[in-house]
Order: sequence, then C-alpha cells, then structure tokens
Amino acid sequence: MGPVCAHQCELVEQAPRDKVGLDIFWLKDESLEDSANLPAPEVIAAEIAQDLRAALEQFDAIQADLPRR
Repeated sequence: MGPVCAHQCELVEQAPRDKVGLDIFWLKDESLEDSANLPAPEVIAAEIAQDLRAALEQFDAIQADLPRR
C-alpha cells in the first residue's frame, strides 16, 4: 500500500535521501525491564477492558453529538 497523501509521499522520497532510520527499537520503557513486577495477566486484561469500555462511551457521546443525515 503506497502513500495516501502528499506529506507521506514527501517522507517516502526524503527518507532514503536523508538516510533516515524509522527503527524505534532504541525506545525503551524502563518500567518493563523487570517483568517480575508486572501485574497478573487477569489484572492487565481487566484494565484493558475498562479502558476500552471508557473509550467506547466516549465514541458513543461523540456519535450522539454528530448531526443526523
């Protein structure tokens, strides 16, 4: 799939010229280094589900504010 806008085209053309690396592996979350301190999987899953429900409520509110066609 190719670029869909002029800005993406510019980046695609510029990246090789500027030797830009899109490698983000150097970004590290220091809090994840010690996996022994991670919450239990069921806690993580519950937090994700709660976040998704909250996001869905926000989308529902946005949709309710949109004009009807």
